[in-house]
Amino acid sequence: MKFIKDDVGKDDADDAGDVIRSSVLLEQQYESLMDRLRELPENAPVEERVELMAQAAAIKVDLEQGKEAWDLAKAAFDEAMQAEDWQGAVMACNILFQADQPDSLAALGQGIWLGVTFPVDPELTVALLQHVVDETPEDSDGAAVAAVAAHYIADLRCEEGKARDELLFFTNNLIGTVARRHGSVDTQEQFDFWFQKLELEDPAKFLVRLRNIVDVLVQENWWFDRDALQASLPVN
Repeated sequence: MKFIKDDVGKDDADDAGDVIRSSVLLEQQYESLMDRLRELPENAPVEERVELMAQAAAIKVDLEQGKEAWDLAKAAFDEAMQAEDWQGAVMACNILFQADQPDSLAALGQGIWLGVTFPVDPELTVALLQHVVDETPEDSDGAAVAAVAAHYIADLRCEEGKARDELLFFTNNLIGTVARRHGSVDTQEQFDFWFQKLELEDPAKFLVRLRNIVDVLVQENWWFDRDALQASLPVN
């Protein structure tokens, strides 16, 4: 499952026939996933069940059936949290945000909290932080904080290799994009000044600011006890 948005070079299906064929194919894929889900034995790993539900919900997002996508992804989230499947829970939050429903921003904030707190796939955590960059006004510092946090997570968690290089390249570009739109940055000297002015070089500072962004997104609509989860970690 690919988490990072990459729409470069892809044309919209303008022809009505193409749209219909695409929708039919997506519906077929959805039914296939649901058949697999129904056929799972009772003792199947929760992670397998959650992933199938998340994939099916993602197809509903592609079909612009937001309510159906939400219901399926929320069920996946609840099962994942019950089983302490943090990867599955964050994956579900990513889809819940894309479903564009009343509580989608709360889902995004909770996905970010889980994705930063637990060692899930760094690409998935980066994808959630990218949503913040995309949704934040150009004059807000929040996009800069999210972009730098995405780079920090990628650098911290990725193992050496091509995947690490590609993700760090992506997050570096993300920071550069934010710098240009937020600080009108054109040169390295301007970038260095902008970076230091916003205090983005210190994780202890930008992670606290990221926590504040999460609080704004979620408000009081938390679906789990953060303090209890934090206390369960080996190092608090």
